[in-house]
Amino acid sequence: MKRVTGIGGIFFSASDPAALRAWYRQHLGIDVQEWGGTAFTWADGAGHPVKGTTIWSIGAADGDHFAPSSAPFMVNYRVDDLAALLQALREEGCQVLEKTDDSAFGKFGWVLDPEGNKVELWEPPPGQ
Repeated sequence: MKRVTGIGGIFFSASDPAALRAWYRQHLGIDVQEWGGTAFTWADGAGHPVKGTTIWSIGAADGDHFAPSSAPFMVNYRVDDLAALLQALREEGCQVLEKTDDSAFGKFGWVLDPEGNKVELWEPPPGQ
């Protein structure tokens, strides 16, 4: 079974999300949208667009999106078969969180790494 196929997104928190977003916009040219992040579209080696995006987002430090982790970040990894991977991780003794989410954006599940960092696993919707 293929496990991780790429990075779907990088999420981190900040004590002043608006100021940090503005810094990234001004100094690195990231087109931060009203929802707090941006979607980088993929391109091949020649710069031609290919199907796919990577999300980059800053949220408030007082939120609980990364709980039960205390880390100020979470990486979202693309996977082919979320249910099979979560089952394999459970069988391997990993700390898989019970909650999963199935929405128009795809299927999501979470596991904690050995240092307690929350890792998001994302199975994109068909065709993405």
